[in-house]
This record gives sequence, structure tokens and C-alpha cells, in this order.
Amino acid sequence: MIYPLVNEAVSMINSRIKIQPEIGIILGSGLGDFADTIDKKIIIPYEEIPHFKKSTVQGHAGRLISGYVKNKPVVIMQGRYHYYEGHDIVETVFPVRVLWGLGSKKLLLTNAAGGINSMLLPGDLMIIRDHINLMGVNPLRGENDERFGPRFPDMSTVYCNEMINVIADGMMRMGLGVKKGVYLALSGPSYETPAEIRMLKTLGADAVGMSTVPEAIVARHMGLLVAGISCISNLAAGISPTPLSHKEVTETADRVKGTFISLLSDIIPLL
Repeated sequence: MIYPLVNEAVSMINSRIKIQPEIGIILGSGLGDFADTIDKKIIIPYEEIPHFKKSTVQGHAGRLISGYVKNKPVVIMQGRYHYYEGHDIVETVFPVRVLWGLGSKKLLLTNAAGGINSMLLPGDLMIIRDHINLMGVNPLRGENDERFGPRFPDMSTVYCNEMINVIADGMMRMGLGVKKGVYLALSGPSYETPAEIRMLKTLGADAVGMSTVPEAIVARHMGLLVAGISCISNLAAGISPTPLSHKEVTETADRVKGTFISLLSDIIPLL
């Protein structure tokens, strides 16, 4: 059973951070620098937290950080670990269960993603309005624990419209184009073929990645309000004029990190 394991992790973290977060935040590939800007930081490496796994991917620091964004208490996952790293899907979403156990009522998910929609360019920030799960797994498979949520949770509105509007308003205040889209998750770690990208476009995907969706599903299972932002780090296969690489992902994230940090600093107190 996962519930007692979550309690063990929560107890250890609470012994160190001494705050109850209003919102949990997960920072994706190359986007972790935002965590270094918050006030009154307390940092806990993942390896010190019971039942957490080590992140092995470049651009994921693997630290849990608590603090304040303009007086709003937050807990941030500075990087995530992924299904493609060899973890069971239940293990990859375990930190979301812990964010809930710490008291978070809302969850902001971020990621780096490949752009499929021709309106999306590298460096754009896309608000996730819905998702498609093609990872081949669901994090709720197996025995359900009613202490977390119902056996068959509704997914009609995974991403909270009120939170989406706050993010969009923040983008407009910064003079950014407001782009919303459907994020599609595959298991990875190989990038997609051009034929697969054509299929995903037909299915209605605007961007593609290898994370986020399991976290959103589990968060909604527990009743958290969810929002998501994708940093379009590259054009997808068959659209990009060059071969795909993780180096391009991290370089794009580094290029837009100032904009990303400014946006999160603006919107998080309003979420």
C-alpha cells in the first residue's frame, strides 16, 4: 500500500520545512532555476526523502525546495524522475502524492515539449488545456485506496479553467502571446518518428513529451486543482530541420528561463 509510504515521506519533510504549502510545483527539463529565486528556501535532496528516487536526467536537479513566492507558501520539485528511467509508474507519481500529503490544494506542472502545432515555435510557452495519455500505462492501475480518491475519477476537466485564466492574464501582462494546446505523453525515451508525429497531429496533439500526464491524473484523483505549462523546446520530428537532441531541449529552456521565471513569479501568488 502506498498510503503509509506517503505518510513516511510527509513526516520527514514536515520535520524540516515547517510550512504548509498552498501550491505544489513541478519544474521540468531545464526549468529548475525558478526554484532558486524563492524566499526562505529550505532544500532537501530527493535521496534524503523516504521512498523518493534519484533523478538521472540532465536538467533535473532532484531537490525538493520549500519557501515563499511573494508570501505564498510553496513546495517545489526541482526536477522529476520519469517512467522511461526504469521506474514503475506508481513510483514516478509518488512525489505528487507527497505534495498532496503536505497540504497542497493546487498543482502547477511544467515541462519541456516538442512542438507539433505549426503555431508553436521553440521558446514559446504553451498553457496545457487538455492532455492525451499514450504512455501505455495509467498510474491508477491496481488496487484503489479510497483515502486518496475514487476508483473511477472523472477526467472531464483535468486542467482548471480558473488557473488557466490566471496564467493567460499573466502572459498578457508580460506581452507574451497566449497559446493554449493539448499535450500528449508518450513513454520515451526515444524521440518520435516523423510518421508518429503525423499520427499525433491527426489525434489533436499540439505538443508532445514524456511526463506530466501521469502526475495530472494522480493529482485529480486526489482532488487537487491542476494547471500546466509546456516550454516548447524544439520542433517535433519531421518538422524540425535538424536531428532532435536533449541538448537542444536544455539550451532552449536556458534561453527562455528569464521569461519563465518572471511569469511564474507573477502568477503563483494569484493561483
